[in-house]
Amino acid sequence: MQVRSLLLLLLLILVAAAAEASKNKKEKAKKDGSKCEDWRWGPCVPNSKDCGLGYREGTCKDESKKLKCKIPCNWKKKFGADCKYKFENWGGCSAQTGLKTRSGILKKALYNAQCEETVYVTKPCSAKIKSKSKGQ
Repeated sequence: MQVRSLLLLLLLILVAAAAEASKNKKEKAKKDGSKCEDWRWGPCVPNSKDCGLGYREGTCKDESKKLKCKIPCNWKKKFGADCKYKFENWGGCSAQTGLKTRSGILKKALYNAQCEETVYVTKPCSAKIKSKSKGQ
């Protein structure tokens, strides 16, 4: 009987501690938050080179903030890391230029980025000719 009471007491202490930790976390989030709702965010600036971890600055009225951000090292520099596009399949190879082309339509602009609605990308044609699989 004493063991059961001891376990129940330990359980109550753990629940109370978890509730207090949750309360402190919510209060901390409120302190960091801002009443301003019209934030203007700049581009993500990498700490070194042109990709990797960095920061972006934001302003709202007389407030300013810095947020951590990350630019993937395989991003398309031409359109920026904050512009997300849905791309079509690659077109055929142009015999004149030796390039394939495809277009992308803007899907999402993050942090109020100025993005083009449609972008076009090219890449060199493959020297190898792909054969059809055996199942077809």
